[in-house]
Amino acid sequence: MTTQTSPLIQSDWSITTEKKSSVVSKNKGHRDLDLSLLIHPIRKDINVLKDDNAVKNAVKNLLITNAFERPFQPQLGANLRGLLFEPADSITKIAIKENVKRVLRDYEPRVKVLSIGLKDLSDQNAYRLTVKFLIKENDTDDTVEILLRRLR
Repeated sequence: MTTQTSPLIQSDWSITTEKKSSVVSKNKGHRDLDLSLLIHPIRKDINVLKDDNAVKNAVKNLLITNAFERPFQPQLGANLRGLLFEPADSITKIAIKENVKRVLRDYEPRVKVLSIGLKDLSDQNAYRLTVKFLIKENDTDDTVEILLRRLR
């Protein structure tokens, strides 16, 4: 008894067709809601921040968030308001800079911190925090500046 093989079955040895493959990547971009909640005049909807502005907004939100403010994420935030009531000395400045580095390293993988500037405004009971960072996807530098001020 002879077995016949179907012409549709081919062994791995007989496959010689090669297709050129190409890598196609899609730049999806980043989107975030504008927390100023301004209404778009035409769409009558909340404005959307895109790309670099969305990343910049995310960095700013992480910096102004205190510990235990977000439900189910107690470690999220730089806890800068808690450090405003500490003495205005070099130890407090180091703690502020370390908190900024930590929160951006742990919770914002899209950026790399280039420099952190902190100016003591003792006469106003405030600090001026300037964070310069690199957006990794676009290789663009951006800066966020925040005035940390005590209200009491």
